[in-house]
Amino acid sequence: MIDPAYVRTMAAYNEEMNRRIYQAAARIPDEERRAPQGAFWGSLHGTLCHLVWGDSMWLSRFADWPKPDVKITRSAAMIEDFSTLAAVREELDTAISRWAAGVDEAWLAGEITWFSGGANREVTGPRELLVTHMFNHQTHHRGQAHALITRAGEKTGDTDLFLVVPGIV
Repeated sequence: MIDPAYVRTMAAYNEEMNRRIYQAAARIPDEERRAPQGAFWGSLHGTLCHLVWGDSMWLSRFADWPKPDVKITRSAAMIEDFSTLAAVREELDTAISRWAAGVDEAWLAGEITWFSGGANREVTGPRELLVTHMFNHQTHHRGQAHALITRAGEKTGDTDLFLVVPGIV
């Protein structure tokens, strides 16, 4: 399904797109970032918080990263201060890239078992599918954040994978 090069490419894409998203979001007044916009996680701030929550949860399953101390239903309010959120995002992206650099075929071929609070049961799944899910989840919610940023009149630059990650085409 996927290989280590895919994991590293997506980690690089994630890191660069988050840098662009946060730069654009920082130009939006805090009140507007927090205003309910009809997004699944309410506001731009809530969406960005949920992304940190989701990436933290997956990285806690894949590597040595602390599990979020709030449930998914509270993920949109996980970090109140935007500058703290941005700092955590940057630290998390560095950790994702470091983890991705160490992923190999053997690790991807394995399975992982964890207790899912969302499903309220123990779940087992193939790592390669779950890694793909993590990156898909990022892209999905970052797309929502991008729409809110665009609605606010800001720009992030190109978002196409082949334009964002140098050397893949």
